[in-house]
Amino acid sequence: MALFIRDGEVDALAEEVRKLTKAKTKTEAVRRALKAQLAQARRAAPLEDRLARAKALADAMGPSDAGFDMKAYTDEMWGEA
Repeated sequence: MALFIRDGEVDALAEEVRKLTKAKTKTEAVRRALKAQLAQARRAAPLEDRLARAKALADAMGPSDAGFDMKAYTDEMWGEA
């Protein structure tokens, strides 16, 4: 899907970001700027909202195994079993 910048000021801002960040294209500059803005907005979100998102991600992974032995797992992984 294409993104067309029809506003001269926005185009100039994208070009300035491209130059300052040494991005190869305006598209890459806009991508970086949007990702940075999203990260900042997520950090600014209330703790309750961030914890709810983390809980939803953990819930999506499924239930944990109470009998899982991390030491035995890592020992086996490193050939120390």
